[in-house]
Amino acid sequence: MIKKSLTLLVLSLAFLAACAPAAPAPEAETIERTFVGEAMGVAPMEEPAPPKSDFEFANQTPAEDRIVIKNATLEIVVDAPEESMEAIADMAESFGGYVVSANLRQNVLADGREVPQASITVRVPAERLDEAIARIEAESDRLPLNKDIQSQDVTADYTDLQSRLRNLEGAEAQLMEILDDAVRTEDVLNVFSQLTSVREQIEVIKGQIQYYEQSAALSAISVELIANAAVQPISIGGWEPVGVVKDAIEALIRGLQALATIAIWLGLFVLPILVVIGLPVYVVVRLVIRARRRRKGGAVPPTPAQAD
Repeated sequence: MIKKSLTLLVLSLAFLAACAPAAPAPEAETIERTFVGEAMGVAPMEEPAPPKSDFEFANQTPAEDRIVIKNATLEIVVDAPEESMEAIADMAESFGGYVVSANLRQNVLADGREVPQASITVRVPAERLDEAIARIEAESDRLPLNKDIQSQDVTADYTDLQSRLRNLEGAEAQLMEILDDAVRTEDVLNVFSQLTSVREQIEVIKGQIQYYEQSAALSAISVELIANAAVQPISIGGWEPVGVVKDAIEALIRGLQALATIAIWLGLFVLPILVVIGLPVYVVVRLVIRARRRRKGGAVPPTPAQAD
């Protein structure tokens, strides 16, 4: 009976396989998988999208989500560098920033005078950078000797650091699970060593991320404050070498202008007149000289008898 039952089962399977329809097309197969997945309460699987290039990523990043670091450098002339340095420090603190460094020193000029010079670096909120620069420039009554504003977009580096941080934190969690299940001392030490290395990398990346965030939130402004007396011309007993040099240069320029004027008059006025007047005179003189030579050559010399 068992053999007969197995034989009937094999024949039935062969008959069903022969009568089965052809394999469904790819679209039908996709629809069938979707239907079965929905029936089982599983969401249909979507085809993975192609990876985006860095260019597409940069273009799709909103402007407000970008990480941009802005810094400025100024060099201005003020009457009292020490007072201006204190005013800039107070301004930074009132804006919600702080003083990074400040330095006041005495410089000796060529005439022996000592004048103060100060330098200060502050950080202010990035959105108030232009306002802070305007306040600093107001400390001087003249244009800055030097002004430089730089921007650096670190969005790509910041995003990369965040991705690396997530991967390392995932590795840290897995190592913790392995460490909990480890029994042998050798395995525990090996896993603990790897866990320590991963945690060190996490701390380094967190520090870099924090640096980018703080640098983008607070812009740095470095200011060099030069005393007004240091840029004034040197005066010794009422005699200013700079003024003498200036007068000498002006006299040289006037002399060269006079020579150029004379050359232009000679070339455009005197020389054409000399050509017009001198050419006929030269021709007449040449003709007279030639005529005299002919007369002398045509005269017959006297004979000796006639001479006696």
